Amino acid sequence: MQVTGNNHNNHSRISIQVGLGGYSFIVSSGDEISASDWQTPERIFVTPQMQKRYDEVEISVFTPKCALVPVQFYDPQSADQLLSEVVALDPGDVVEAVQVPRFASVLLYSNVAGDSLSKAISGMVLKTDGSSVKPVPEMYCMLDCLERLPEYNKIVVSYMDGYLYLVIAQGRTLLLCNAYKAVDFTTAQYFIFLAMKKLQLNPEMSSLYFRTPLTEDEEMSLYRYCKSVERI
Repeated sequence: MQVTGNNHNNHSRISIQVGLGGYSFIVSSGDEISASDWQTPERIFVTPQMQKRYDEVEISVFTPKCALVPVQFYDPQSADQLLSEVVALDPGDVVEAVQVPRFASVLLYSNVAGDSLSKAISGMVLKTDGSSVKPVPEMYCMLDCLERLPEYNKIVVSYMDGYLYLVIAQGRTLLLCNAYKAVDFTTAQYFIFLAMKKLQLNPEMSSLYFRTPLTEDEEMSLYRYCKSVERI
């Protein structure tokens, strides 16, 4: 799989995705880009990339308990109610919000997975000035990376812990932002192509941009239908 990134000079960046049972990451520095496979939690203490500082650090946590709400409908006092209308919240779930100005929206979410691991990583992987970054939901990072993709049809995918996360845009117009329960990759693949069919996107003319690692079999399965499959 090709790894795609946009980097200049010696600017260093790490993007870390945290799930229930571990994490993966992509590191870029200048024109050099490297991506990891899925790592178990204890490896944060022996992985060299987790012991360094970077000009830019991004830490995302997979949580299907999220919803994108137009900013005009957002009220901090009713955030819990707004999210509960879309997903099932459990007692004790803490609802947070992050602004998505590009789409004039607010992403509501409850971090239900990988909370302790993401906090540990946040305390270890620091920016060059020594500051830490707050983990954000994976869906936020998927929305954020859209403008960096060169194609008109932008399809960003993550698959982790039995959930497919899918964001599709055309130009600057967001068409889809959703999470689907998918117990295996075959089911996840079904949802990807079903969404593309409903939005009248031709897979043979489209690239899929994955933020999570793929096995060789998964990648080849997608290549049978799509123009390309790239890791970002």
